[in-house]
Amino acid sequence: MKKLVVMGQGYVGLPMALRAAAVGMDVVGLDSDAALVERLNAGRSHITDVSVDELRQGLDFGYSASADPTCIADADVVLVCVPTPLHRDGGPDLTAILDAAGVIGRHVRKGTLVVLESTTYPGTTEEVFAPLVLGDQWAQGEVMIAFSPERIDPGNQVYGVRNTPKVVGGLTSRCTEAAVEFYGILVDTVVAAKGAKEAEMAKLLENTFRHVNIALVNEMVRFSNELGIDLWDAIDCAATKPFGYMAFRPGPGVGGHCIPVDPAYLSHRVKAELGYAFRMVELAEEINRAAPLYTATRALELLNDRRMAANGARILLLGVTYKPDVADCRETPAMPLARKLIDWGAVVSYHDPYVPGWRVSPGRSLNRAADPYEAAEQADLTILLQPHGSYDLARLAASSRLLLDTRGVVTASGVVRL
Repeated sequence: MKKLVVMGQGYVGLPMALRAAAVGMDVVGLDSDAALVERLNAGRSHITDVSVDELRQGLDFGYSASADPTCIADADVVLVCVPTPLHRDGGPDLTAILDAAGVIGRHVRKGTLVVLESTTYPGTTEEVFAPLVLGDQWAQGEVMIAFSPERIDPGNQVYGVRNTPKVVGGLTSRCTEAAVEFYGILVDTVVAAKGAKEAEMAKLLENTFRHVNIALVNEMVRFSNELGIDLWDAIDCAATKPFGYMAFRPGPGVGGHCIPVDPAYLSHRVKAELGYAFRMVELAEEINRAAPLYTATRALELLNDRRMAANGARILLLGVTYKPDVADCRETPAMPLARKLIDWGAVVSYHDPYVPGWRVSPGRSLNRAADPYEAAEQADLTILLQPHGSYDLARLAASSRLLLDTRGVVTASGVVRL
């Protein structure tokens, strides 16, 4: 039986740990948050994708959570699934990776496979992570090190840990082989990259592709509106082409940990190492960061068309998470949108079935409507940001005095699309 330690028990680490327990591995979920460890061991899940029943089943299979890093000394495999956010200056924040590598280096034994899954720029595994893991005690190969980008998609009901192909790339061919063998136990398909840098780049390529194409339609929706063109209809028409096209649709902005963050890691690496800008990413970031402001401007125009000022208008935001049917508010575009509307003097409230309380700035929390349909009846303007599955869109359209649909999902007449 393989002994596995998964460092970080969040949206990536916990599902991976429970999958490993389900196939018979002895799994410890290692996390520095002692309160989280206590909740997990009591069978209380903190993420939407892992139900209480799934967590308790994992505990029955042998999963346990711990805050004690000495468990690494007994591990055959260590996976690192820690957060990689951005610094305030927009550069990569590798603090969690550095801390994890240092902890592993103090406890790891010869023959262990250590895999970094946290998204980062190409070269991190080899240049930053591995030296701290190996230290002065181990030579490369005595502890095998690889990178395998996480591909968890919160809220996805079709693709999970098992049926999402896993890309792996080691620092040596032996490291790659060991990682392929390990992940082959957990997932249906394992893809071996040429090396760790290629595996790191693969993840950034995936999300940069999405970032740029979202920016394309987010810019097109602005001038399409001014030109009197229904971009949503144009996209639906283009999507009928069975080859050479992939549909992306506009929205109020991008959120989550991946799309707003990952391309910035690649852009930073290019500029730091090569001295020039990754202009495509920088332009996409500029456009997508402006999307919440554009949404606020559209709201202002709609109110103005009805001879109402933003100052004093009652505006209801529906769905403030970064994507439908998840409880994750990381980098949600609802946040800058709410702040801008408040700055203009609007009386802003919200409803989200996954967010019982929402603070948009230090010392300022918004009122949460008890019932979205009753709140829509009272609001001067309702803005649909995330079409959670629990929302009855037809009822919402009928209840709203004025509805701005930022996702193009409401088909009722009288509804205004972004």
